[in-house]
Amino acid sequence: MNQTRFFWDDDNPVARILLIGTLGYIALALLLRVSGARTMARMTPFDFVITVTLGSAFGRVLTASEVSLVEALVTFALLVVLQWVFAYGRFHWSWFARAVDPGPTLVWHDGAPVRGALARHRISESDLDSAAREKGFGSLDSVAAIVLQADGRWAVVGKEGFGNGSTVPAPAGR
Repeated sequence: MNQTRFFWDDDNPVARILLIGTLGYIALALLLRVSGARTMARMTPFDFVITVTLGSAFGRVLTASEVSLVEALVTFALLVVLQWVFAYGRFHWSWFARAVDPGPTLVWHDGAPVRGALARHRISESDLDSAAREKGFGSLDSVAAIVLQADGRWAVVGKEGFGNGSTVPAPAGR
């Protein structure tokens, strides 16, 4: 690699960290602001990977003197653009959304746990009790369905509000 460094070519590492860290932080904050709320909304597993990767890239910029600010900005921009491309793909193509996001999983239905879903997601029956309590239900007797959302949140639907159940995914096996 040639010796030209964009935005740093000095021997003072503390000054480099202060300058590059500040500029990198501002650039990353602006990129996340421009990319929209989806980047920072409740996270699916894919969103979590992007977030961790951004954090890792930022940490590398701060501690690796061989990484220039321009290289860091290109890395940040690439990751945010990839996030946007994947969000676009999830919105426009259902096959892509199914491939990238786990989707909601029914874990309690018709008064009984969906055993296969509990095992697949390593959920205990006490987790179901906790989900019901968090949503204000005194017992599972009042609950028609519990759904594990793609972002890890619980959706608890009471028997009174169940209706025809059209928003609840089908059971994937007991």
